[in-house]
Amino acid sequence: MRAMVWWRIGWRNLWRSRKRTAITAGALALGFLSATIMVGLSQGIVAQMIENGTELVTGQLQVHHVNYQPERSLYSTIGGRDGTDVEALIDLVAARPGVEAATPRVYGGGLVSSGWETNAGILMGVDLEREPQVSRMLDGLTAGRLPEPGLREVLLGSEMARKLKVEPGAELVLVAGAADGSLGNDRYTLSGVFHTGMTALDAGYAILSIETLQDLLVLDRNRIHEVAASMTAPWDAPDAAAALQMTVSRQVPDIEVEDWVSFRPDLAEYAQLAGSANWIIVMVVFVMAIFGVANTMLMATFERRHEFALIRALGSARSGIIQTVLYEGIVLGVVSLIAGAVITIPVMVWWSVSPPSLAALVGDFTMAGSLVQANLRVVLTWQTPVMSAIALFLTAILASLYPAIRSARVPPADALAGAE
Repeated sequence: MRAMVWWRIGWRNLWRSRKRTAITAGALALGFLSATIMVGLSQGIVAQMIENGTELVTGQLQVHHVNYQPERSLYSTIGGRDGTDVEALIDLVAARPGVEAATPRVYGGGLVSSGWETNAGILMGVDLEREPQVSRMLDGLTAGRLPEPGLREVLLGSEMARKLKVEPGAELVLVAGAADGSLGNDRYTLSGVFHTGMTALDAGYAILSIETLQDLLVLDRNRIHEVAASMTAPWDAPDAAAALQMTVSRQVPDIEVEDWVSFRPDLAEYAQLAGSANWIIVMVVFVMAIFGVANTMLMATFERRHEFALIRALGSARSGIIQTVLYEGIVLGVVSLIAGAVITIPVMVWWSVSPPSLAALVGDFTMAGSLVQANLRVVLTWQTPVMSAIALFLTAILASLYPAIRSARVPPADALAGAE
């Protein structure tokens, strides 16, 4: 009951000057909106970086021979020279909770030639049906079509195609070292051209069906270099990798399961740094707001100094004065939070559904080795509004603390006599 009395007093005193209270609450509500949007934009950039840095090619999980990294030797296939049951391994990885899909891959280094032009690149053999479920590299076709499984067809990155001066339908010669020690070479048809926006991929990758590349590299069908997998939640990848390591190692010897945090540490470190900086963003916004709120509270308490002096003269303790002003600050925080939620929710819903694009102004760019689209995407998690709400309440309380202490120190005799 006593607490309810203080709440009623705080509510009544707050609305003595409706215009001033509305302006102050509006300022805090806009601070809540600003902090939420700024953190959401930061999280949106990080989410884009993780998605493009992992979904573009690598996937969030990779399974390969323990000696495959970092040299990426042609001979370090899963299961060694004897290979493995590829379908069983893919099913085992895909069955892991949180894993959306898995696909096999084969890699080789070689030369791609057309006429007098030659370009060195990475030859990548993929399962053309499974690969689009794990990566988005094949989504960026700008010309032609995907290679047909089993046919001698190849897909080139846009920059490599430009350097070789070729278009779909052109004849190419691929030369690569084979697993039997020979020099594999053959003629291929350029089926299409893809563009990702990442220069290293567009200039250095040639994609074939996995069977076609295995034939060029003289690898049996049960010999692959990697199984890549996509996750429903990328940050769950470390736990999934640890669990898969225990499961898969029982089936295949000398196996290693890596998550994107391990093979893309630069991206993981940037994401963690950006997450830590969100608190700084919120603090900066509300530290700027605290001075305006404190100034308003000082004005409100100064106008009521005679009232506080009379209360003190009637025997009230200083703690009562402090408690009165602090409850006003708390009520102000509640009102501001409600107003902030009312204006923030529709803005964030609209922004997340239809993020504005700046592609016409700045285009796409790379950051921490990952492609970032120039659209102002926001990502809203439950931590963001909670973080902003905590900062808003602290702002309202801290802004009320100094005026409360100053009001409690007003000498009753002097104030009642008219002295300042």
